[in-house]
Amino acid sequence: MTSALLSAATAYMAHATNVDGNYPFPLEAGGIMTSTRVKLPRHIVFRPSLCVVVQGAKRLMLDDRTFDYAANQALVVALEVPALGHVIVASDSAPYIGIALDLDPAVLQDVLEAMERPPRPTDGGIGLFVAEVDEALSDSMTRLVKLLDRPDALPVLYPALMREIAFWLLSGPHGREIAKLARPDGHARRLGAAITLLRRHYDQPMPIDELAAAARMSPSSFYQHFKTLTSMTPLQYQKQLRLIEARRRMLADETNVEGAAFAVGYESASQFSREYARMFGTPPKRDIAALRTSSAAAEFIDQPA
Repeated sequence: MTSALLSAATAYMAHATNVDGNYPFPLEAGGIMTSTRVKLPRHIVFRPSLCVVVQGAKRLMLDDRTFDYAANQALVVALEVPALGHVIVASDSAPYIGIALDLDPAVLQDVLEAMERPPRPTDGGIGLFVAEVDEALSDSMTRLVKLLDRPDALPVLYPALMREIAFWLLSGPHGREIAKLARPDGHARRLGAAITLLRRHYDQPMPIDELAAAARMSPSSFYQHFKTLTSMTPLQYQKQLRLIEARRRMLADETNVEGAAFAVGYESASQFSREYARMFGTPPKRDIAALRTSSAAAEFIDQPA
């Protein structure tokens, strides 16, 4: 990682009074996250994105898999997936700094079609991986961050920079993995349609047939590919979405346990409490009370950068 990207990210956050926090990008395309301390793991929903570590290190845990990524590395996420994530290397003198950039499958597809020798998408495999950040990608990210303070230039130059970033990703050593996001008929894109349906209607029963139809697959094929790419079944995925949203509601909106349970689709508050404790390690009332007395409570409300 060149010092230029670190300097650009630091300059972008220079106006902030608090070193720790999230700094969303204009155009809702991502943001910068920084922290001076190691954090406890928390359940979050990762969007399809490029998550570049500028300084420090972070860890993601999905089922029985662990992904560590530090400076000079990035996590590439192909599907929206609930997972455990946390900062593992940070200090006052060298705070963790990470940049998350949403990946647009349409842009990736357009660039892929324009390439003289496009990479052939891989089949199967989990929908995320850790990649090295080379000089070309780092340079593109640096110019993108510098552009954020130019609202007059951003709408004009941003699309070209996103195409440039897409090109370096597709032409790099993991180009075949990235190409899976671009294929309109690929498993990642087709499963993305089903995941969008789950996200929109997480509080309602979602029959496997309906999800499979959204992905244009047979129910058995859908179930198999969904579990391969997300490391969980559709029902487990929906349950995690419900519990993460319930936790956010109780923290941000001060919804009580019963209200949060019913709002996210549970018919039984006791079942909700059991599954909440299984996922977060403690019953909801105790968990929320502890978070509200913690200075880190806001970390569990906002989507991370």
